[in-house]
Amino acid sequence: MEERLLGARFRYLNQQLYTGSSRDAERLFRTDPAAFQLYHRGFQRQGPAAGQRRRPGTGTGGAARKRPRKRKKPGGSRAAAGELPAGPDEPREGGRRPDTGTGAAPGPVRREEPPPRPGPLSVPAERPAEPAGGPGEPAGLSRRQRRHRQKRQKRQQEPPAGPDGERGSGPGPPDTPDPPEAPPEPRSGRSAALRARMEERLLGARFRYLNQQLYTGSSRDAERLFRTDPAAFQLYHRGFQRQVRRWPERPVQRIVRYLRRRPASLVVADFGCGDCTLAASVKNQVHCFDLVPLSPRVTVCDMAKVPLEAESVDVAVFCLALMGTNLQEILGEANRVLKLGGTLMVAEVASRFEDIPAFLKAMAQLGFRTVSKDLSSSYFYLLEFSKTGPGRPGAAPGLRLRPCLYKRR
Repeated sequence: MEERLLGARFRYLNQQLYTGSSRDAERLFRTDPAAFQLYHRGFQRQGPAAGQRRRPGTGTGGAARKRPRKRKKPGGSRAAAGELPAGPDEPREGGRRPDTGTGAAPGPVRREEPPPRPGPLSVPAERPAEPAGGPGEPAGLSRRQRRHRQKRQKRQQEPPAGPDGERGSGPGPPDTPDPPEAPPEPRSGRSAALRARMEERLLGARFRYLNQQLYTGSSRDAERLFRTDPAAFQLYHRGFQRQVRRWPERPVQRIVRYLRRRPASLVVADFGCGDCTLAASVKNQVHCFDLVPLSPRVTVCDMAKVPLEAESVDVAVFCLALMGTNLQEILGEANRVLKLGGTLMVAEVASRFEDIPAFLKAMAQLGFRTVSKDLSSSYFYLLEFSKTGPGRPGAAPGLRLRPCLYKRR
């Protein structure tokens, strides 16, 4: 009874996961963590059961099916009916033994060649004492039954056909009864592949949820989210890396090549550094900032409030890191820490830009002059700015970027 209740609970949770959104699933398991444990145990139980097929007549799929009893053929053994085969010198009279009153067993009777008619000096021909089918043949078989038996023995002695359909010429196995059918393997590659796809879908749903939270909330909300759940940032970073690896070129490599052409004495601030690829690829001093430390070099903070002195760096970098709804605060913080004439590098997904001229005009309002823009890639745009002074107060209406949301596949 308890197992039925657990099964019903598992089916209910499974239906909620597949018919609801990822937000509904996250809310469900956040309010009831024990439900995920129950669902995971039920999911694990589905793996071995998928590889076995239940057999009729048994409780589980592991036991072999009982072979049905063979029906007796009409021309069965005469010995079972109380008769003995006629000897070579015992004539038959109408199918009966002269010393018994019992008739032959019903069924097809083997036709025999009539003995030669005796002449005046002839002697009755003697027949061999063995049955007509040869040694090892049961008595009472008709010619057709013996022929089928011989064909069956011949097929069993032949080796199985090879991949090209030809049979080998080696000796075959002895004539043994058919073994019982072996039970299927408890685990199969198909169940393992199904579980892997299921886990990948759950991770993908979790990544899309975190990505949506980063782009539709402020930088303070993102910092609070990952401070309470650091493992979520690990999951998000792995999903982000999987998406970028599909691009023909990674934008961080473009920025690395740019810095290698500049003096190594320049101080760099990397906003949203991730795993510190930029700092590990150049000789410059690099201040790394992010929401969770994936490397000992990372300083955990809000991107709108970094622990640097004003006008203390020469280059500020945002490589796929302009997230959140408070972009004006984040870029204003970059203006604060940059020296006058310092460089701001922005690499962002191309589909996020609604209006490039309006965005560049808003950057001028924040105190940045456009130096160069590379819009040749369909994956990301690379923009270079130079600080001309502090930003002008007031809202910058053109400073808008679309949220980078991934579709469910």
